[in-house]
Parts: sequence; structure tokens; C-alpha cells
Amino acid sequence: MSSSPVAIEPQATALAHHPARWWLATRPAFLSITLAGVMLGMAGSGWMALRQYWPLAVLGLLLALLTHAAVNVINDVADHHNGTDAANTARLFPFTGGSRFIQNGVLSVMQMQRLAYGLFALVIAGGLYLVSLRGLPLLLIGFAGVVLGWGYSAPPLRLNSRGLGELSVAACFLLLPQGMAVLLSGNWLPSLLWASLPFAVLTSLLLYINQFPDREADRLAGKWHWVVRLPLTQARAGYGLLVVLAYGVLAILLWWQLLPVTAALGLLTLPLSLYASGQLWWHAAEPARLRPAIIATIMAANLFPLLLAVALLLA
Repeated sequence: MSSSPVAIEPQATALAHHPARWWLATRPAFLSITLAGVMLGMAGSGWMALRQYWPLAVLGLLLALLTHAAVNVINDVADHHNGTDAANTARLFPFTGGSRFIQNGVLSVMQMQRLAYGLFALVIAGGLYLVSLRGLPLLLIGFAGVVLGWGYSAPPLRLNSRGLGELSVAACFLLLPQGMAVLLSGNWLPSLLWASLPFAVLTSLLLYINQFPDREADRLAGKWHWVVRLPLTQARAGYGLLVVLAYGVLAILLWWQLLPVTAALGLLTLPLSLYASGQLWWHAAEPARLRPAIIATIMAANLFPLLLAVALLLA
């Protein structure tokens, strides 16, 4: 797999007065993984529920994307305040080092903060409406998603700085498909929760590998996630262990018949994860060479839930 062309960072001269800057500040290209997770939830709910409640599905999808967008923006604000984005000279834009909107003067810290709070306000308002229709289970899922997403980087929780970032991200994406299922069917779907387990691990892998280029800047800023805490040789091995966990869980679920046999489609993403693991193993100390590994990780995390969605519909 060859490296893609290096993206150009946003510049104030081009975007300072452009209306699109507010949209671009949310890092929309990276919202696709939330879209994929929602589609997994729709598939798990079945065609009947989707046909009957498609307006709710559309609103649920919009709120999920807005939540992810708000988390991206508040993360930029938090990483400006702790200094990691400003100090990050090894970043691989657009994958690591933040959106650069604050550092490059496209939007001020206050503007980014207001954008994040505005997005969260929309999410809460829309979420409360959906909760009025579906009740306590949806409230618990939505509350967990907002709190974990906000607290991932923002004080006082700062979960990623405490070594809880991967776990919080995995929890959010474990619950995301279930939230759509509760919205469409009114019930928890255990089979969908099982199917979401490998997806949650693969999503946390995206966070994990992105921390390697940011490792030294995060260390200086006091973001003591596991890639900072562990020696580099152990940290790179952690990626491979998580890959084994993700696909091992899928294999066990298939063996125990907790998922339909069509869910084996998820194994088609294994070569991407293995490629990324190998690239990280050889180039963990060379951040500039990790772009292909990050791209492969993104592809695996996005394709896996889509393949599982197809598998559930076929079943």
C-alpha cells in the first residue's frame, strides 16, 4: 500500500471569512466511522423497523454525526489549552495533531469553543425529543455517548490523559449501533451488542495508532495515554494484541453461533489490520512513515461495520 499525498493544512488566508470553515472545523471526513456504526445499528434492527421508523432513523443519524463533530471540536479546544497541538512537530495531517484551525488562525479558541457547545446543545435538544419517544434505555445510551465524548479530552475528566481514552472510545462505538436499534425497535438487541464488540476494538485502534506521531507532544502536555506510558517496543505490540482481540472475538462469536455465519464477512478486513500492525511494528519510531498504517486502520474500522451490516441483512 502506497502513501497518499500529504494534505495541506487549513490556512487563515483561504478560510478566515469562508462560511465553510465552521463545517470544516468539525473534521467531517472522519465522521464516516460514525455513519458506518449507525448503519450497523440499522441493519441489526431489520428492514421492517427501518421502513416503519425511517424518519427517526434519519434524525438519529444526524444527532450521532453532530455528537462526533462536537467531540472533534472540543478535542481541538482541549488540546490547544494543554499545548499538545502547538508543540506537535511530528503530526501527520489530517490524521493527527488536530484540525490546526486554532493554530493556523482560521478560528479563535473562543469561536471553536462556542461551536462545540452549540453542537452539543443541538444534540441534547434532539436527543431529549427521541428519549421522549423511546424512554430510559435511549437516555442512558445518549448520556454515556455525550459524557464520554466530551470527557475524552476536556477537563475535569480528561480520560485520554488518564489512560482511559481507548476504553471510552470503544464504549461509545459499542453503544452506537445499540442506540440506533433501541430507537428503531424500542428494545436492546443482544446479538447486535455482540456484533459491535469487534467494531468497538477496531475503532479504538484508530485512536491508538494516531497517538504514535503525537507521542512526544502528548508527553510534554501531560497526556499520559498508553502510547506515552509504555516503552515504544511495548506500545507497538499493543496494536497487534488489539487486532488479535478484535478478530478473535469475532471468531469466538461465530464459533458459539452468537452471530450468523455471514458475519464472517468481517474477516475480509483482517489483511488491512495485519498490514497496519506490520507497518507500525517496523516504523513506530519513525512517525513520518506511519501514514499508510493509519490509512489502513481507518479503512478497516470503517469497512468492518459495513460488512457486518450486510451480513446481518443477509441473515
